[in-house]
Amino acid sequence: MNAGFNRSGTQRCVCRECKYKYTLNGKTRAIPEDTRKQAIKTYYSGVSARGVGKIFGMNKENVLNWIKKNGSPVDK
Repeated sequence: MNAGFNRSGTQRCVCRECKYKYTLNGKTRAIPEDTRKQAIKTYYSGVSARGVGKIFGMNKENVLNWIKKNGSPVDK
């Protein structure tokens, strides 16, 4: 049974028995690995996390989380 659409425009469904709402084919919002590496390189070149976020059109928290995860600059 249909239950409308979520914010990204994907069709939502609802189970008729338990009324659980779910998405059949959700959209992934993963950022490509090459973009991540480029963002980290840009950060280590002296641009602030906020500046990197503005350049690449993402949240500064993404950049900071990738830096914490890697722990060191990405190889060139």
